[in-house]
Amino acid sequence: MKIWIDADACPRAVKDILFRASTRLQVPLCLVANKSLAKHSGPRVEIIVVAEGFDVADNYIAAHAAPDDLVVTADVPLAARIVGKGGVALDPRGELYREESIGDRLALRDLMSELRDTGLIQGGGPPPFSMSDRNRFASTLDSVLHRMLRGQRPG
Repeated sequence: MKIWIDADACPRAVKDILFRASTRLQVPLCLVANKSLAKHSGPRVEIIVVAEGFDVADNYIAAHAAPDDLVVTADVPLAARIVGKGGVALDPRGELYREESIGDRLALRDLMSELRDTGLIQGGGPPPFSMSDRNRFASTLDSVLHRMLRGQRPG
């Protein structure tokens, strides 16, 4: 088992929680980004910097993550790819992506993107990351990791 982080836009608080969980549970952790990251140290931490470009980091994670790995990402298309191949994906706000709802999440994301592109709505994106988001992520992560370490599917 390994934890993969789509690290380009992952909040620092989430990364810190993941570093502590990796150390505590002795689970390898891999950050993937298309830009240099602040140095993260630890015996189980690996940093992979991929080439710049649209979805390059996502493609790397999708190609290398195994079904018994956990992928932490806010990117719904990446989460859909992971879930579609039997993997486990978790949003940095603590929502576990589920097979029965990932299609709806992807469709909503595509609709909102199209509405923004046509000018029918302005702005977009998630609200600022909050303390309740951090706490929800930490709680869900703990539950997911313990189930996975026991060989059970989360959710």
